[in-house]
Amino acid sequence: MGGSDDGGAGGLGDDPSTVSTVTARKPQPAALTVKPLTLRTWPAFVALAEKHNGVWNGCWCTWFHPFDPERGKTSEGNRRIKERLVREGIAHAALVFDGRAAVGWCEYGTPEELPRINHRKQYEAEMTSPPDYRLTCFFVDRDYRRTGVAAVALAGALDLIAAAGGGVVEAYPQDTAPGEKVSASFLYNGTRNMFERAGFTYDRPKGPKHCVMRKRVRAKPATVTTPARKATKRASN
Repeated sequence: MGGSDDGGAGGLGDDPSTVSTVTARKPQPAALTVKPLTLRTWPAFVALAEKHNGVWNGCWCTWFHPFDPERGKTSEGNRRIKERLVREGIAHAALVFDGRAAVGWCEYGTPEELPRINHRKQYEAEMTSPPDYRLTCFFVDRDYRRTGVAAVALAGALDLIAAAGGGVVEAYPQDTAPGEKVSASFLYNGTRNMFERAGFTYDRPKGPKHCVMRKRVRAKPATVTTPARKATKRASN
């Protein structure tokens, strides 16, 4: 799990002394691009994760994947799990790039690939039909937060899903009240507002602070390797 654009400086794994040296002025990339997480882009993913101490005390974005006895023991073990899943083609993410550097991602996959969602018992009891894909985690480089990277990652994930044949996509964002301030530590699923702007519709609550949102994505050729929209300093997502 990790911080999104909607919050502050970083997750639990960040070094406070490092975070404090980040200036208030945000980078202004001319154009962001989105690429899928593959063995080719794995080194960029590693560089971003290592910059943030493996993300959330060494999670390496493995939380929502199926149970593995090695997970959670060490950061290096979590990294090995993630790399193995990428090699096997069962770990997916839309990586946002500023030049050659990855600056954020949106994790996505089938329910079989990402079964460990929070409030799962409630979710399954109230589910009427399973989705084809789910979006489970956003992470944004602490130097790029509040510049629109999460929204670019979301658009890229939907584009990759469309290229894979499309289908019903679910997300489980924080259901924040208008004007409510929430720490980035709790916004790894994004916000309801961001998903509404992307065309998702509210389905039902999930847990005390989250909700289920859905969107049907049509199949179409991938376009994620072309420049994404420009990020702006004051974008809310």
